[in-house]
Amino acid sequence: MTAPVLRAFVLQNPTVKITVVSRVFYKPIFKNIPNVTFFSAHVNHRHKGLLGLFRLYKDLKSNGITEIADLHNVLRSKIIRTLFSISGIKTATVDKGRAEKEALTRAENKIFKHLPTMFERHSSVFEQLGFSIDLSNPVFPPKQVLDDETVFLSGEKNQKWIGIAPFAQYDSKVYPLDLMQEVIDKLAENKNYKILLFGGGKKEIELLDSLSKDKENVINCAGKINFKQELQLISNLDIMLSMDSGNAHIAAMLGIKVITLWGATHPFAGFSPFNQPLENALVSDRNLFPKLPTSVYGNKKVAGYENAMRTISVEEIVSKILE
Repeated sequence: MTAPVLRAFVLQNPTVKITVVSRVFYKPIFKNIPNVTFFSAHVNHRHKGLLGLFRLYKDLKSNGITEIADLHNVLRSKIIRTLFSISGIKTATVDKGRAEKEALTRAENKIFKHLPTMFERHSSVFEQLGFSIDLSNPVFPPKQVLDDETVFLSGEKNQKWIGIAPFAQYDSKVYPLDLMQEVIDKLAENKNYKILLFGGGKKEIELLDSLSKDKENVINCAGKINFKQELQLISNLDIMLSMDSGNAHIAAMLGIKVITLWGATHPFAGFSPFNQPLENALVSDRNLFPKLPTSVYGNKKVAGYENAMRTISVEEIVSKILE
């Protein structure tokens, strides 16, 4: 979710250089953003533990960092920014709005209102440092060229490409697989569509194999290409159907239209994908399940709410994709 904000920032503040500090896995996300370099934090090796965080601070300080924008606000980033602050470097921190989110997700006396997006919250960090960011007219990267290995998997693009990412970290955010099978079957009837399935891990790969059912225009991409190649593929989609999960944000940062399905969580918490209209977020029925949203991240189970996502109909999803 930081990538669209950083892209807008560097385009509007072209004399400023940004160093993104994160795990090496995420490096491809920032590859094509001008004036952005990536610093790999080796949190399991050199930068592990308190001593490792001090090494990380020293490594970053030697790079000539003049200001710190903490877009994460967790224990590790708090320690790093505190060390920089002590050394006289200006720092700014994201306000995650924890109290507002608690009010949105609590069962009693719920305050159901649209909270600021994480993109707005991230932008405000840079505003604390004296920079302005306008996210209203985003510029997206060009579609990536597919390498030979990816083309071998996907084939040449001579159809509409529909990406589907049917999984999420928590079950409360996953659309029932029997209904997802119906969505895929209905879409696959049109041979002008190619459906590309995304996921990861042995269990998800097996489930995606069952969802594709050897249909020639449904391809399970999970486990067959690396993350960099997945980004290439997603950048060439016509649309992505996703849960409230990372694939929605990856597609959105690449300028792809995204339809999201919401169960225990809700777009009002601020995690809707970048630059997507609210009508592209299909939510579970709050009249039948009034405690929704029950969680910010989907990690809280509420008895009796296991079937909340079944209130999003297959017809509604297919119709939205066709629209």
